[in-house]
Amino acid sequence: MEAIIKFFSKYPEEKVIKWFKQVCIAEAITCFFLYCVAMVWKRYDPEGLLPTIFIIVVGNLHGLFFTLYLLLCLPAKKIYQWDDEDFVFALLSAFFPFATIWVEKSLAKKDRPE
Repeated sequence: MEAIIKFFSKYPEEKVIKWFKQVCIAEAITCFFLYCVAMVWKRYDPEGLLPTIFIIVVGNLHGLFFTLYLLLCLPAKKIYQWDDEDFVFALLSAFFPFATIWVEKSLAKKDRPE
């Protein structure tokens, strides 16, 4: 974990915040495309090549943003001064569809009330 925090510490705090918020939204958008578009399309046309390719592409993008979100939670914990409970909620939100938007709107604030 220290290596990840050390890696992100060379960037300005505002840039890391911007990346975190963008990744929160991107993870939710790719989750939508994966669950609500690709999976439905695959059930509608199970033998089609295009839905399979779409699932592969969107699935890989979602995996990328999922991983980036988990990596960016570490510097976000330091920047936003999350306690352990907030950090666990932020990590667990990656596993629930669209919960990263809640993190971006609720937890990703410097002046939020305790």
